Amino acid sequence: MAGGREIKSKIKSTQNMRKVTRALEMVSASKIRKAQDLMKASRPYARAMRKVIAHVAQASTDFNHPFLTERADIARVAFVVVSTDRGLCGGLNSNLFRRLLPAIREWQDKGVQVDVLAIGQKATQFFRRIKGVNLTGSVTHLGERPKLEQLIGVIKVVLDAYSEGKLDRVFLAYNDFVNTMTQKPTVDALLPLPAVAAELEAQHVSGAALEQSHDWDYIYEPDAATVLEHVLGRYIESVVYQAVLENLASEHAARMVAMKSASDNATKVIGELTLSYNKARQAAITQEISEIVGGAAAV
Repeated sequence: MAGGREIKSKIKSTQNMRKVTRALEMVSASKIRKAQDLMKASRPYARAMRKVIAHVAQASTDFNHPFLTERADIARVAFVVVSTDRGLCGGLNSNLFRRLLPAIREWQDKGVQVDVLAIGQKATQFFRRIKGVNLTGSVTHLGERPKLEQLIGVIKVVLDAYSEGKLDRVFLAYNDFVNTMTQKPTVDALLPLPAVAAELEAQHVSGAALEQSHDWDYIYEPDAATVLEHVLGRYIESVVYQAVLENLASEHAARMVAMKSASDNATKVIGELTLSYNKARQAAITQEISEIVGGAAAV
């Protein structure tokens, strides 16, 4: 059994650790409300954009935009991965990477090159260590109120590469905020738009599916090229920005739950160590009494 002084030192260090975990828990609890408000304010717009784009993808127009063309031969795909900048949020990032890696390996087994654009420090560090994956861009330290301007660089890299034919498919990976206790690792199709429409229809998203027997079309003003170029760019920006907000709310929720669990475990360890300390202290007192009594008897 460890000595009383050693056990007392462990108790003190565990108490200090509990102070840190409780502080982090309270900080995340105070920030999660603001993160949820940002996420909920942006969510209806992002979902409406996905539905509109699903319709546009199935409309007939004389202008053939690259985003609306599904290529038969796929040589290179890209994954835009949204992660956190900091740790101590349980298995949030690891669950996302575990969900993403099989999809990446599946494409690689088909002989397809895989590019990754990382949003967040954890994704940047993780994919730098993965062989066979090209980390073509990254952005970190978005803060507690992410701005769309911070994401323009990464988004432009994807859009330019797809427009030039360097990419054939683009996917978006992030943690979808379900509730405080549940964050769902999600991989969605981002480009081409027919793949997005098919995905929404498979998920039975209301308003996404169209009657295939009807020939949908729109009247564009001033012309189809100008309107689609603007609308499709705004669509990509809105979906990526919404993913960042969803991931931010998931981060604070996961950190709050993880730190509460750590604080509870620290309290349990302190109780066990205190019991061991009391036993060691009682054993030492009993031994001293026995020595005194034995010495008195010998005299």
